[in-house]
Amino acid sequence: MAKGPVATSSDDELPFETEEPVAADERSFFGGQPQKTAAPNAKAALPASLAAQEHYHGHRERLRDRFREQGDTALADYEILELLLFRLIPRRDTKPIAKALIERFGSLAGVFGAPAALLTEVKGVGEAVALDLKLISTVAHRTLKSELRSKQVLSSWSSVIQYCHAAMAHETREQFRILFLDKRNVLIADEVQGRGTVDHTPVYPREVVKRALELSATAMILVHNHPSGDPTPSRADIDMTKVIIEAAKALDITVHDHVIIGKDGHVSLKGLKLI
Repeated sequence: MAKGPVATSSDDELPFETEEPVAADERSFFGGQPQKTAAPNAKAALPASLAAQEHYHGHRERLRDRFREQGDTALADYEILELLLFRLIPRRDTKPIAKALIERFGSLAGVFGAPAALLTEVKGVGEAVALDLKLISTVAHRTLKSELRSKQVLSSWSSVIQYCHAAMAHETREQFRILFLDKRNVLIADEVQGRGTVDHTPVYPREVVKRALELSATAMILVHNHPSGDPTPSRADIDMTKVIIEAAKALDITVHDHVIIGKDGHVSLKGLKLI
């Protein structure tokens, strides 16, 4: 996918050329906008700029009102992102930035899954905004992960898939992740065992089993992603899984499944009867 233009402006750049200090304060997300006071000596030069600013701040309020009254279903993905960017970039028109992010990364999930370095390649997104977006993404991932705690994972399979998809689907390199379970199939630990290239990550069956013993795990779910977006398992994926299953079986550790995550879906090797 082609890279977007490199950002050349800071996060707090003003959207309008004006001598008037901008009084809007976005720290109160649903708060009212403070009244603007024109600069005493700029009356002749500012009418167009003032009108543009008033129109834009009116747009922000209208978008907030739609969300407040109708919820997220009333807004397109770029509008949800625009609404969030109001707080992160309080002095700029964030609609074109939101649209550029969606266009570059394909979806709202793609934006939040993108590395910070790639986010900053979009014009208007500085390092601080990129880190804020990654923080929001991290909060979402941890929220999903917390829903797996103290639950029998096999009976909460949709939550497992949802969490793994959020955590891995938009990674630009392959990751090999293991969900370690106790005898009740409750999650003990969720660990990334390896990171590789765009189409390969090294996996060492002996190290996988060793880590399971260290955690006193009695079962595992293997998960890895395909950055290409296609979750179809390769011959190497299947063979490696069988080796891990045999190594774990010798120590009475069960491998419940190996799930491959793509951008728009997933594949279960057990579901395909490949293991």
